[in-house]
Amino acid sequence: MQPRSLRGRAAAVVAVLTACAALTATQAQATPTPTPTQDVIAPATKFYADPHSEAAQQALVDLSNGDAENAANMAGLASWPQAEWFTHGTPGEVRVKVGELVHRARAVNRTPVLVAYNVPGRDCAQYSSGGAPPSAAYRQWIDAFAAGVGGNRAVVVVEPDGLALLPKDCGPATDPAGELTAARIADLEYAVKTLKARPRTAVYLDAGNVQWKSVGDMAQRLQDAGVRYSDGFALNVSNTHPTDHNARYGTWIAKCMWFATRGPEQARGHTDWCASQYYSSAAPNDGTPGSAVSSADPATWRWTDAWFDQNAGSPPAGEPQHFVIDTSRNGLGTWAPEPGKYSGDPEAWCNAPGRGLGLRPTADTGVPLVDAYLWIKIPGESDGSCTRSTGGTIDPEYGIVDPPAGAWWSDQAHALARNAAPRLTFNR
Repeated sequence: MQPRSLRGRAAAVVAVLTACAALTATQAQATPTPTPTQDVIAPATKFYADPHSEAAQQALVDLSNGDAENAANMAGLASWPQAEWFTHGTPGEVRVKVGELVHRARAVNRTPVLVAYNVPGRDCAQYSSGGAPPSAAYRQWIDAFAAGVGGNRAVVVVEPDGLALLPKDCGPATDPAGELTAARIADLEYAVKTLKARPRTAVYLDAGNVQWKSVGDMAQRLQDAGVRYSDGFALNVSNTHPTDHNARYGTWIAKCMWFATRGPEQARGHTDWCASQYYSSAAPNDGTPGSAVSSADPATWRWTDAWFDQNAGSPPAGEPQHFVIDTSRNGLGTWAPEPGKYSGDPEAWCNAPGRGLGLRPTADTGVPLVDAYLWIKIPGESDGSCTRSTGGTIDPEYGIVDPPAGAWWSDQAHALARNAAPRLTFNR
């Protein structure tokens, strides 16, 4: 790329500085805090963007390096709300940090999005392994988290992957007696109940994504973990699957839970009867789904829709659970390597190359059961040191050792902003 002209570079620098200043100034012009009876997530809800985020700091670094184009992109990225993850610390530490965040958001009349990510045995000892020691310590941590929120407005996403990757899913030797899985389910229900007890907190229990657990399986897991005590569930966290695919999947899960709890008497307790996203195109002519397959194919989803239309119909408004969708990296959809490039799992979810920011965070989705599109995964933070199952330490897609999970990766942040779909603009 040819160097910018001095005039062009100067204009870009001015634009970045103006944008960074505007981020703080816009939020500082706050209106009075609404009454406690107002919904935490209503269509007009404005979420909190941290003016000192990693993206905002990266904008200044890029600017000091004379990289005006990336600096402008990072300032644009920083202007949009992103979640704050809480992954460790003592109960006292998490209470203080959560309290500081919700108070900063309240001062500018914005609603923060927080992620509780500290469940024991998280991520099956993979890239994001860790979590609190067994249940007693985790519950103390959750108590402190809730105390930090207090009576302030907040949206909390509970334990990404915590349900879709239960201890029983980690391998046959991990939880042969099922005790760890039972403890996980109980811990998640405790977290949901405790956080939802705060008067102005919206709580969403993570439910994986459209290409993971089947509709009926996830519906049952959500019910077991107390989703009925929450505001709903969260989808696509840290993933790149298209928004409309997750919206369809989430709607099926919501209808499946309704079908198995409030539907026909004979269906009570039978989430396993619900149609799935995993069906082949070899469907019979009677309108019932065909055979199960290993990959969800949207071309066959008309059979799933038909099953729900016939068996669940249109549940009464307000009864099916609502959900939120992470759109932080799905602007260009999913990534897949060239056929045959990898003999093992290509880890398509892990630092997927060539992706872009998706739909901007908003509570005005226009989709009946979707409460918000959120940037839950922080754009620019690594998923871990992916190896594509090659047995080495290098990520062959990048030719380097990827940063550890949760670490800031400026090159990835630049790419996500550059490839944003729709195009990245500054949030005013």
